[in-house]
Amino acid sequence: MTVSGSPRAITLGVYPSSRGFGWAAFENPFSVADFGVFTQLRRKNEACLERIAALIARHEPEAVILEAFDGHESRRSRRIRLLSRAIQSLATDRGHEVAIYSRRDVRSTFADVAASTRDEIASAVARSVPALGMKLPPPRRQYDSEDKRLAMFNAAALVLTHYRNGATAFLDDLRDAA
Repeated sequence: MTVSGSPRAITLGVYPSSRGFGWAAFENPFSVADFGVFTQLRRKNEACLERIAALIARHEPEAVILEAFDGHESRRSRRIRLLSRAIQSLATDRGHEVAIYSRRDVRSTFADVAASTRDEIASAVARSVPALGMKLPPPRRQYDSEDKRLAMFNAAALVLTHYRNGATAFLDDLRDAA
C-alpha cells in the first residue's frame, strides 16, 4: 500500500517471516511511504527475494533495515537466515546501506512506552504511525499462531529503532564536538 507521493530519503525495513515477509518504507520517523505483507507458499526465498528486489528498485532506499539473523541471540530458522543474508547481499550490491538490529535493540527503543512483547511494540507503532493503525492485528492469544500482519509492524519497529539510534549517535556527536 502506498501512502504518500514520490519517495525521498526512504528507509526500508524488511522482516522475513515463516510465511513471507513484511515491509515498511519510511520517509522520516513520522511518515510512512509504503508498507505491506507478502506471503508465498512455494519457492519462498526466491519469490521473497524477487519482491524485495522490486521494492528496493521502486523506493531506492538510503538504508535497508533487518533484524539480526545470525549469532547466539537469534532464533531465526535456517531458511530465514539464508533469506536475510540474500537480502543483505542484494542491498549491498545495489549500493544501499544495510543496518541490522537485534530484538534487544528494538525492545530497548520501545521500553520508554512500556512495550516489550511483539504485540505491545506493534501497538506502540500503530499509535505513532496512524497509517498503520488500521492494519494492527488483535493481540495474539496463547493458542493462536502469529498474525501475518505482525511482520509489517516488526519491519516498522526496526525502522523506528534505526531512526532512534541515528538520532542518538547524532546527539552524541554534537555533545562530543561541544
